[in-house]
Amino acid sequence: MLKYAPALLTLVIASSSFAQALPTRADKALAAGYKAMFTCSATFNGNKTKAQIAAQELDNIYPDFGPAMKAIGEAQINMAEKYVTVKFEDDIVPRISVWREHLGCTALPQGADISFADTLPRVKLKASKYNPADMMWPQGDKLPNDPLPNTIDKQALDAAITKAFDGGFEGRTTSVVIVQNGRLLSERYIDGFDMHTSQRTWSVAKSIGASILGAAQHQGLIDVKDKAGLEAWSRKGDPRGQITVENLLHMNSGLESEPAGNRTDNIYFGGGLTAQYATKNHLHAPIRQRWRYANNDTLLAMRALREAMDNDKRYHAFPFKNLLHKIGMFHTVPEMDWGGDFILSSQVWTTARDLARLGQLYLDDGVWNYNGKSERILDKGWSDYVAAPASTQPPNRQGENALKPGRGYGAQFWRYENYEGVPNDTYAALGNRGQFLIIVPSRNAVIVRRGYDYRGNYFDGPAFVKDVLATLP
Repeated sequence: MLKYAPALLTLVIASSSFAQALPTRADKALAAGYKAMFTCSATFNGNKTKAQIAAQELDNIYPDFGPAMKAIGEAQINMAEKYVTVKFEDDIVPRISVWREHLGCTALPQGADISFADTLPRVKLKASKYNPADMMWPQGDKLPNDPLPNTIDKQALDAAITKAFDGGFEGRTTSVVIVQNGRLLSERYIDGFDMHTSQRTWSVAKSIGASILGAAQHQGLIDVKDKAGLEAWSRKGDPRGQITVENLLHMNSGLESEPAGNRTDNIYFGGGLTAQYATKNHLHAPIRQRWRYANNDTLLAMRALREAMDNDKRYHAFPFKNLLHKIGMFHTVPEMDWGGDFILSSQVWTTARDLARLGQLYLDDGVWNYNGKSERILDKGWSDYVAAPASTQPPNRQGENALKPGRGYGAQFWRYENYEGVPNDTYAALGNRGQFLIIVPSRNAVIVRRGYDYRGNYFDGPAFVKDVLATLP
């Protein structure tokens, strides 16, 4: 008997390790929320097939979701009523994500059945009397028939774009749009995509959120220099009450953001609320003394606008009426939690062309020019404000590192600094899996690249920008 003891012990240890590796009930609930949310958004925002969703949305996800994903059910899509369910345990209702017009998909709280969908916010907008298909770019879809300026090296530009799609800059490219002097010079898409195909922005949404705040500041609804004024921090003596909206935009609020500040899974697809999770963190460092990338800071900046407006109906319509639809971003869908807070740290679906429109708005200092008319959308000087270096910077921009190529930070936009062939006035909205909106004021150019990159194979944005700019006057 004793001679078998080591083998038996090994078997027990292996079995114990296997048991510990099994996903918990909470793990499966979160994974089911992920699958339901991404399937819902991709189906009803992006018009994707099940095969596309499997290959693009549910592949190369965070490794820690892997075991739980294998242990849950398949997504069940209700096309008629526009919601998705994913079963994860036999004794509780599936995780559910529900779509609404303009607002996209929302993850219902865990344990809620589909009847809860009746409580979700809705937005009613007047139908436009104009059809984008009949309108010229940038407000609409039509492009001029006349040839491109001969100052553009079109052959070299085509080669740079082809290189992007062939993996020459790494990553998996799905779309590219190039704009200079307000004209759309070139665009390309993978098979199955076109100018109306939207993707999740991931953190490019932060820059869209900052743009909404810029529109709100222009209308006097908020001042980013003021304290955020959140009700959750209003108890007398609460040190968080000193945090300004600008601190949140600059990512130097000092708030705790553990674990990594780019993981807010409970809000994104766990069925949790911004008001429940993002407002609870305590100060982890002195305000304005430390830069730390945190989704919660973006969520709280938007929450500050909501509380300042104190009118949810108006707040929920504000992004469309005062920014998105004014500049032709008709294919952009900002999603929200079930409590009515926009999740503008990541959860927006939009097209490459719509991102190019936003970039053009910034090149024109927040003024939208179309068909001989001009309208100020963003606060005057907002473009310079978001592109200027924040008072605190990421570690790679401190000390001697600041002289090397790297990304600095502004107000919810990144700064490209010291990259060969890339002007130092370049700033960008960047998102996970290879989402790029690059704005180059000195070249009056906007470069958009979308993708489905994965760990260890990320697109080289600065190298692509360098090659593209080399082809333009």
